[in-house]
Amino acid sequence: MERVDRCVVLVDAGYLLGAAASLLAGEPARSRITVDHAALIQGLRERAEADTEQPLLRIYWFDGAPDRVPQPEHRRLRVMPRVTVRLGALTRSDGRWAQKGVDAAMHAELTELARNRACSDVVLVTGDGDLLPGLMSAKEHGVAVHLWAVQAADGDYNQSEDLVAEADERRVLDRAWITKAVRAKETGGVCAPPPVPRPEIAAILSAPLPEAALAASAERASEAQAAAARNGTGTGTAEAEAAPHPQPAPGHKGAPTPKDLASLRAPGAQAAQHSPQPPAPNATLRWSSDKGWVERGGPLGEPAETASLPTLAQLTSAEQRWADREEDITTVGGDPFEVGQVFARRWMERLPETVHLQKLSTMYPRIPHRIDGELLRYAARFGLLAHKDDQIDEHDRYAIRAGFWREIDVRAAAEHAPAGE
Repeated sequence: MERVDRCVVLVDAGYLLGAAASLLAGEPARSRITVDHAALIQGLRERAEADTEQPLLRIYWFDGAPDRVPQPEHRRLRVMPRVTVRLGALTRSDGRWAQKGVDAAMHAELTELARNRACSDVVLVTGDGDLLPGLMSAKEHGVAVHLWAVQAADGDYNQSEDLVAEADERRVLDRAWITKAVRAKETGGVCAPPPVPRPEIAAILSAPLPEAALAASAERASEAQAAAARNGTGTGTAEAEAAPHPQPAPGHKGAPTPKDLASLRAPGAQAAQHSPQPPAPNATLRWSSDKGWVERGGPLGEPAETASLPTLAQLTSAEQRWADREEDITTVGGDPFEVGQVFARRWMERLPETVHLQKLSTMYPRIPHRIDGELLRYAARFGLLAHKDDQIDEHDRYAIRAGFWREIDVRAAAEHAPAGE
């Protein structure tokens, strides 16, 4: 079989981005940098074609992911031209995340490309000495191996010296080249002011204690008096008398629930504030949905005002479902906030009447349970809400819902804006 004159790039993403983070941010954590993947891939392609003087066949991007589920960056990369993503496992060991199977996958791909004479030149962006046997095998099949390194933060090698010695050519991607696509994230100063909580959260934090807490406080004061009497001292009694007894707010039965705060945005809320109604006993309400709400009058125990809201599945035709899948694969990157926005946009665009949007807007921050469940199931397609250390990623959950409400608010504000604005 005749060898084809073209080049292939094999990228160990853990090495490339970890070394870039060390160089730009002072530590190898990839969370410390932001990456423009389109610019990075374009830079790799141009540099490879210039160094090898051969056209590019493909860039293989090797990385780890929890349960091998593609993360948002992998979804963006795998739809780019001439890019193939190969995922190994990402496991937790001794408190640190570690890639498993990435070097083995690179070794297999390298030897297979060389054996099949699929290319004349291979560019390796890695520092792992475990690839040495694969590199030697590729050379024996007549492939020229170019080893690329990222400029080391400490000025020393950040690659296996055996790899460096065995490679046919070696290049260093310096700081100037790296910063065309990678930036260090800015960190807040030591004296940065603390973030201000949202008004509805601040209202909860500043709310008076519920009656149960007040009763417990009074009981503790009585116990202190009794203990002081048994000891024959008056200290406890004096302290108990001096300490002010907390009094419940007039007409208030406890801390406000998200439902109470959400109702402030509903029509007639101002009038309702002057005559608040106590919540039903044991009634609870979550920030995300109305699951757990006791006062339910609609079908299947669902509140009447949410039972009439259609789900996205009910609004979507077979043709739209196919188009949605195409968009998910080729356009949606999978960022949690973006996923929430996409879901909300589709739901709003397919509503038969705007009254549903107006009704949903008054429920903030509560998302009806059926719609919220559908939203989270949609997000799971992108590898979000994955179990990490046996815990659901709460950051993803909040970001998804924040994106949903952001899109709803933008649309609702646009519909209520005066004409001509």
